[in-house]
Amino acid sequence: MVAFVSEDNIHQSSNSTYRTASSSLCSDQEALLEKLLDRSPPSLPRPEDRFNGAYIIFFSLGIGGLLPWNFFVTAKDYWIFKLRNCSSPAPGETPEDSDILNYFESYLSIASTVPSVLCLVANFLLVNRVPVHVRVLASLSVMLAIFVVMTVLVKVDTSSWTRSFFAVTIACMAILSGTSTVFNSSVFGMTGSFPMRNSQALISGGAMGGTISAVASLVDLALSNDVTDSTLAFFLTADVFLGLCIGLYLLLPRLEYARYYMRPVWPAHVYSGEEQPGQDSPTAPLAAPRPSSSPTPPLRPILKKTAGLGFCIIYLLFITSIIFPAVSTNIESLDKDSGSPWTTKFFVPLTAFLLFNFSDLCGRQITAWIQVPGPRSKVLPGLVLLRTGLVPLFVFCNYQPRVHLQTVVFPSDIYPMLFSSLLGLSNGYLSTLALIYGPKIVSRELAEATGVVMSFYMYLGLVLGSACSALLVHLI
Repeated sequence: MVAFVSEDNIHQSSNSTYRTASSSLCSDQEALLEKLLDRSPPSLPRPEDRFNGAYIIFFSLGIGGLLPWNFFVTAKDYWIFKLRNCSSPAPGETPEDSDILNYFESYLSIASTVPSVLCLVANFLLVNRVPVHVRVLASLSVMLAIFVVMTVLVKVDTSSWTRSFFAVTIACMAILSGTSTVFNSSVFGMTGSFPMRNSQALISGGAMGGTISAVASLVDLALSNDVTDSTLAFFLTADVFLGLCIGLYLLLPRLEYARYYMRPVWPAHVYSGEEQPGQDSPTAPLAAPRPSSSPTPPLRPILKKTAGLGFCIIYLLFITSIIFPAVSTNIESLDKDSGSPWTTKFFVPLTAFLLFNFSDLCGRQITAWIQVPGPRSKVLPGLVLLRTGLVPLFVFCNYQPRVHLQTVVFPSDIYPMLFSSLLGLSNGYLSTLALIYGPKIVSRELAEATGVVMSFYMYLGLVLGSACSALLVHLI
């Protein structure tokens, strides 16, 4: 699914690359390109991405940033097995630590969300204090260490210390979520100084991680007899991929193409005026004399310039996380009573997980060729708001159990499949556009900090949607 796009006939600036749908640029893209004139000195010719090396590396880093986390949260049967003291209770007996088992997913959600938000804030404050390569390598190393610990514990009998194992698991999840957030936001911020195709590669890689996880879960469901064996295979895969990501990131600065865009710029600073003087002038030097700099990037101008795109990202992921997974995973096949494995065991993994993740990946990959509407267009927020109509479509499928809304408007299994595909495709395409536009509408020295802010918009949308999904489920 990796797409390679030639950079010939692409409109570029020192901080952006825009491919148009036709020979003429849209008016909003024209205005943006006029603002972002090429400020590269003649002595630094722009190199090509030979053999698409940087694209492949960023795509792989996108997979590595989310694949371990996906494996961790989708190993539901493994956590149930471990937290039941590795044995089934006698009939009529309440299993020990049932409170842990019943509310495990809630604990896991809290351990995932809170550290992510805190680490996003910390990463923004560290943009100009700690070099990006230190943040990336440190977070990857911690993620690898956490997964090595969890891999070792897979085959360890924890029945005598279930509560301690639970505490270790929650602590590992919190650390993994925080370091994964630092890694993803740091790398995405770094791609803000590259042409847009590299940001797109990173985001598409994340969707590929979700697709791989969904396929692995289906294979495990069909073939595996021992939950610990399949979990061990998943965790070992994550270990290997994290090690591969460390090697690929160390290889990145060796590419001439990457070195060109990773060359240092002056730290971001606050001017008395709204815009930085001379920043968009074609005659401005690459490193001009500057007033006293601030170790913390200026947040207000970033928020002001990215407000529209930020709304799009927040609302997009708000609608997506209201539906997926709380509603979509509870839609059952109308032929469930037939006893067929396709309408029982495989229906939800196929329709809710695989179709959504694959469609999401396709939507993100399409942005490698087409980037319309543009960042200033009114059509983009219009399309984002239009996705609100997906909520009632899923609600009136065969969601079970139903208490308040008894009517099923879409009495066929084809509808949830179609709606999941539409949800994933629109989420992938529109969210990728909004995310990759963000770092391109600010000056280059603010691109990394803007990437972190765009990640914050994304997490905010997910948190708000997840909170409201519980309310929607109660209404049904």
